[in-house]
Amino acid sequence: MANAEECRTALEQLSRNLARSTGDVRKAAALDRSLTCRITDLDLTFSGRLRGGRIEDVTEAPGPPAAKAEIRLTMTSDDLVAMVDGRLNFASAWATGRVKLEAGFRDLLRLRTLL
Repeated sequence: MANAEECRTALEQLSRNLARSTGDVRKAAALDRSLTCRITDLDLTFSGRLRGGRIEDVTEAPGPPAAKAEIRLTMTSDDLVAMVDGRLNFASAWATGRVKLEAGFRDLLRLRTLL
C-alpha cells in the first residue's frame, strides 16, 4: 500500500504529465474544474483544481470529500501510483471498476480523450 506522500507525489507527476501533453489530450485537460481524488485504502481525499492542464492548489484531508467536486476520482493508493507510473491503464482500471470517475456529462465527454 502506497502512503499519503507517495500519492501526493503521484498527483504532482500527473499534473506535470498533463501540462506537457499536446493535441486532444491537452484540450481535454484544459478544463477549469474542482477535482477530488479519494484514496479509499488510506481514508484520505486530495482536493484541488484542474486548471489550464495542471492540477493546482492540492490539499489533503482525512475521510471522504467535504464538498462535491465537479470531477471526482476514487481508487486505492497503489492504483493511483501505478496509473501515473504507466503500469496500470486508466481505461482498463475504469472499465473493471478499480477506478471510479464521476463528472458531469460534458466533462465526461471531454475527459474520454484521456482514456
